[in-house]
Amino acid sequence: MKKTPPIVSLMSGLLTAASLSFIPSASAADAQNIVQQKCLACHVEEGKTSWSRISHQRKTPEGWLMSIARMQIMHGLKISDDERHTLVKYLADRQGLAPSETEGARYALERRLNTSESFESQSFTETCARCHSGARVLLQRRPASEWEHLVHFHLGQWPTTEYQAMARDRDWLDLALNEMVPELAAMLPLQSKSWDQWQKSVKPVVAGSWTFAGKMPGKGEMHGVMQVVEDNKDQFSITLTGQYADGSAFKGTGEAILYTGYEWRANLTVDGISMRQVFSTAKTGEMQGRMFEREHDERGFDFSALKQGSTQSSVIAIQPEYIKVGDTVELSIVGTGLQGDVVLAEGLTLLKDVTSDQNKRVLQVKASNSIATGPKTIRIGKATADITVYDHVASLKVVPAFQVARVGGNDSSTPKIEAAFEAEAWAAGTDGLAGTEDDVRIGFMPATWSVEPFDATSAADNDVHFSGRMNAASGVFTPALAGPNPERRMSTNNAGNLKVIAQVNDEGKSVTADGQLIVTIQRWNNPPIP
Repeated sequence: MKKTPPIVSLMSGLLTAASLSFIPSASAADAQNIVQQKCLACHVEEGKTSWSRISHQRKTPEGWLMSIARMQIMHGLKISDDERHTLVKYLADRQGLAPSETEGARYALERRLNTSESFESQSFTETCARCHSGARVLLQRRPASEWEHLVHFHLGQWPTTEYQAMARDRDWLDLALNEMVPELAAMLPLQSKSWDQWQKSVKPVVAGSWTFAGKMPGKGEMHGVMQVVEDNKDQFSITLTGQYADGSAFKGTGEAILYTGYEWRANLTVDGISMRQVFSTAKTGEMQGRMFEREHDERGFDFSALKQGSTQSSVIAIQPEYIKVGDTVELSIVGTGLQGDVVLAEGLTLLKDVTSDQNKRVLQVKASNSIATGPKTIRIGKATADITVYDHVASLKVVPAFQVARVGGNDSSTPKIEAAFEAEAWAAGTDGLAGTEDDVRIGFMPATWSVEPFDATSAADNDVHFSGRMNAASGVFTPALAGPNPERRMSTNNAGNLKVIAQVNDEGKSVTADGQLIVTIQRWNNPPIP
């Protein structure tokens, strides 16, 4: 049996530790004690609760976890799991980020690893975001002196930094110290009004019942209720009870912890599968984020939830999100406070109020043959939401348009990383032409999926045969095994460059769209923040 190197093993376990939902009940004094005992061999005490380097940074829970892990890996810090959990909680609460400070970079925390980054600052792109995600930088705050320390750390830890692309053709150290450090200090300062205000604010209460909705690529829409019970301060037990649109169950239990007053992290088991939740609860009565499998973070979905029992009437999802002219469908309206009369837009007729519940209403609705296409409002009591009416599918988009899958398995230490695609349907706008600015989004539709060579090189290398298989019904691509393949030219691995094709049949008319899929090698370094 292959042994996993200690560093790889520790790094692969970081995300588990970051989202671990149960930690021993610990006080600030416990954490300060751990700092005194474990950290002051290298760090200098500056005050009763202030220490060199440590007290001059603010980070997310994952950021603090990575810092502590680096102390273990590179500096030999001896610390137990419980002690590490206690420190992460203490530091994230005391020196975290305000909700507004994580906006625009939460994709890294939520493991949206196909996100294409783009930054206004070219120097930031070339100096920071060329080796790791720019989000890793954006999710921390430091004064100028600490950003300068970080530059020196990079050069000391990775001496070849100056000789890599976008560095060897310029005076990298001078640019980093004299241009990048001031830019970072101004853009990401230690002190901020947002953080001061968040620390003083009354934090939302998360214990209670939550109505949730989501859509798992390859499986479909789901909705249900999540019960949250506070066991200890900021520690919770959770129970999910829901179902997919086809009636199959979506149930699970687990534990969660709340960092910084709004950073929700949970481990749970859903239908026998270990999953994680990375949410923000910063807005009172709302949870937003992503839920994904522990072993396959690419398998996941956007999670939206509203707290039950509030005076506000809201809709978080209409499933399905569209209706065709002349059709009759059964709509599930998911939200809170869904009491009162149902009022439909002109051209929509309520045939039956199937179920009446304040958190879910199921309506049988018919669209007339003469109804105008476009968004139409459904009102239930004080809650409103729009459903899209369409007459035909004019065009499709493959979402995402570009994605990366990775080979794996074959006795290697990393599993395969799949790629899941969806077909987003669009109707022509008022001009009647497809592909123009006034097109109307219909929503995600079932499609038939296939792959082709992306270009002549891909065809010559027979990438379609070697790189993996596309599930025609679900749009999920499973890559091939890792390692050299003696059947390929030069015994190369099973990488490939593929065109992904979606086909929707709309009353006998075939509508297609395509995207791109790169199948590449394993992701060896998989930290909590990429």
